[in-house]
Amino acid sequence: MANKKTTKKIMVEDSFDEAINTQPTQSTPVWEMKDRFYYLSGNKSPLVFMLKSSGLYWFDEEKGYEREIMNTRNQKTVFVDEFKGEVVKQHVIFRDGVLAVPKRFQTLQKFLSLYHPGKGRIYLEKDEVKEAISELDYITLELEALNAANNMDIDTAEAILRVEVGSRVSKMSSKEVKRDLLIMARNNPSMFLDLANDENVGLRNIAVKSVEQGIISLSQDQRHFSWVSTGRKLMTIPFDENPYSALAHWFKTDEGVEVFSTIEKRLK
Repeated sequence: MANKKTTKKIMVEDSFDEAINTQPTQSTPVWEMKDRFYYLSGNKSPLVFMLKSSGLYWFDEEKGYEREIMNTRNQKTVFVDEFKGEVVKQHVIFRDGVLAVPKRFQTLQKFLSLYHPGKGRIYLEKDEVKEAISELDYITLELEALNAANNMDIDTAEAILRVEVGSRVSKMSSKEVKRDLLIMARNNPSMFLDLANDENVGLRNIAVKSVEQGIISLSQDQRHFSWVSTGRKLMTIPFDENPYSALAHWFKTDEGVEVFSTIEKRLK
């Protein structure tokens, strides 16, 4: 009887141990030994920038308290409480906004990549994978914009390009319009695609052309549009709104649709 109880107890303990051993564990990020590059955040890149490298603290969750960190020339750790013997401090200097740290300087790399409180605020670490993904996304967007520009009819192309070059587009040949449209798509693909998908761009183009060709007129105070032939007022422009954008919106109203149809027939 005692043997049965003992056997049962061992089986329960084995099952408990097995359950513990099969619990999922969090994987610790692997530190990769490689050359690393750091650059100052923001738009300014001073000729020489010295990063604070002593008198800093990093909270150690495992130990439960803040530990002082320092960059040195001769220690194998960044933690002051682990220093041995003489300590030779070392400055961390960015030149032209950039700092390259070869993989043989592991202590400095960890100081900058893992522990320094200025990372993400004062400086950033170059992430080749993220940059490659970002670059690929941009190239894809650029390709989409260029394809859209290349397959676009001349009227739509003119409407979009007018946003960029204004009334000058009326004097451009179709080949010049196509060329400048492709350049616009390449230089700012996101804005180009937004304009290409904006249904009001074409209407705004009609509004501008109708004024350029003397079909309708915009008052000097830019408060209303009128027929040139009769002087009859068509619409009043809402306060603090672009006149041509307002007219494009008005073209979609019941009254504006008839005016738009008339203007389209009279445009050259």
